[in-house]
Amino acid sequence: MNTRREFFKSAAALGVLGAAGATGLPVRAAESDLIATGNDRDYWVGVADKLARPVLANLARRELKRNMPVEQQPGAGREKYTHLEAFGRLLAGLAPWLALENPAGAEGRMQSEFGALAQASLDAATDPRSPDFMNFSDGGQPLVDTAFLAQAILRAPKILWEPLPARVQAQLIAAFKSSRRIPTPTDSNWVMFAAMVEAAFLEFSEPIVESRLENCVRKMLGWYLGDGAYGDGAFFHFDYYNSFVIQPMLLDVLAVLEAHDAQFAETRRTVLQRARRYAEIQERLIGPDGTFPSLGRSTTYRFGAFQLLAQIAWLRELPEGIMPAQVRSALTAVIRKMMEAPGTFDAGGWLRIGFHGHQPALGERYISTGSLYLAAAALLPLGLPSTDEFWNAPAAQWTSQKIWTGENLPADHAIADVKEINLPMPPGRSPQ
Repeated sequence: MNTRREFFKSAAALGVLGAAGATGLPVRAAESDLIATGNDRDYWVGVADKLARPVLANLARRELKRNMPVEQQPGAGREKYTHLEAFGRLLAGLAPWLALENPAGAEGRMQSEFGALAQASLDAATDPRSPDFMNFSDGGQPLVDTAFLAQAILRAPKILWEPLPARVQAQLIAAFKSSRRIPTPTDSNWVMFAAMVEAAFLEFSEPIVESRLENCVRKMLGWYLGDGAYGDGAFFHFDYYNSFVIQPMLLDVLAVLEAHDAQFAETRRTVLQRARRYAEIQERLIGPDGTFPSLGRSTTYRFGAFQLLAQIAWLRELPEGIMPAQVRSALTAVIRKMMEAPGTFDAGGWLRIGFHGHQPALGERYISTGSLYLAAAALLPLGLPSTDEFWNAPAAQWTSQKIWTGENLPADHAIADVKEINLPMPPGRSPQ
């Protein structure tokens, strides 16, 4: 821990923030140049490098706003939101890997570098004197990405919170508190953003706003529809928001609530059961060639659509009959298909709007360059050590490959579970 703190504070350690070329990236050979053609884990680490380096290297130098392009629909006005989007979403996906203990070789060197960059970036994003000080309160969108940043910290507190100097911790708390100026959402998945920020306050031992934590979770649980799926508000949306937001944030918020009050354990078990079923469905959606349906809103988040499957694998909670190696193989196929599509990145290494390559017409009015970094959420299994079965078992066929080659698999069935959960109410409190 002290080593990490000194690494953050040391000017020598931050030498990785040195001279930049025309693209704004450090003039150095990326470790991914050495490892991206290796095994599946090496490839994923190379993907993490390719996604993270433009964002974190520039932000740590306090040059993100200067160097990051902002692709968006004409006149959408996303410039004041896009930088926090990129930072929060990227870290939410990378956090488990940044917290992994002692990865070896090139991966270990890269992880140490990105740990320092992430810590410096947390300072740059929350220091009011920084040219990269981010918008946590103006408009509605900052609530979303404050929540993703909070989720990142909760997923890796030993690297993204505990080692930070008291000054930076205070800056983060002040920035998060400013997001409370945004009214509490009541009718969509946005209830989980308010709940996630308050869960972070609970972990920081800060006072919480009850109506933005348990009451928001209660709202979300009330929209459960069955077979592992929640409505987005009162209605079901045939899109990937159960995986982009709803179920990953439910799991993470309830993990915090359970850690502070054992009464929440049963609720979290039920929510986990539902999430395991939804992850099972997601695994079946990956076609034999690594493609999957482009459905609903926000398809430009690309393989971030599989955050929940990745999270269930990272938590080692995959359903019976789904082997970790088949999930790794399936997700690798998806990631390769999308990462290697021509036009996915611009000449400076920044993501461009699209699902498979550059397809700007797929970008809704709320989509901009920063939004796209939710793709990193599929990289959560990098938080498992290289010795874990997920990484070291031989490649395996996933469900659609087995079905389409004629393997005689058991039929798929819905789960049966209670529709309503009575969220525990600690003594002396009542729903608001």
